[in-house]
Amino acid sequence: MTTTLLALDPGFGATLGRNIGAIALYAVVGLVLMVFGFYAIDWTTPGKLSALVRNGCPNAVIVTASGLLSMAFIVVIAITSSVGKLDEGLLSALIYGLVGIIVQVAAVRLLEWVTRLDIGSIIESDRFAPASVVVASAHVALGLVVAVAIS
Repeated sequence: MTTTLLALDPGFGATLGRNIGAIALYAVVGLVLMVFGFYAIDWTTPGKLSALVRNGCPNAVIVTASGLLSMAFIVVIAITSSVGKLDEGLLSALIYGLVGIIVQVAAVRLLEWVTRLDIGSIIESDRFAPASVVVASAHVALGLVVAVAIS
């Protein structure tokens, strides 16, 4: 009868610890970027989005959710595009993420201007407005474009 022992490589624990630390640091960078992204959307959109969302304005919810989703695309690609040492990766993810968020917000505002949508009245309405889906689609589409441009 042959006995096989399952043994871990000698450096397994150190590698595991390093990777868990990297996950935590990237999570912090991602969270900072998502918070910045939310405030960038809130600041550049007429009305106070957080209050409108809390009050249940359906169009504000749709626009805010799509904006956050588009920011997540940018943050995820910024993190996956970061290469090299951990410190370089964190810094490049932060820089790419910030630039990506700024470009995405500017592009959505430009698209709203081109389409002549009155986003302020749309998001403040208590009734669903189909135009909010156009704005939401613009957020997601432009977030994807910016995310792919980062990679």
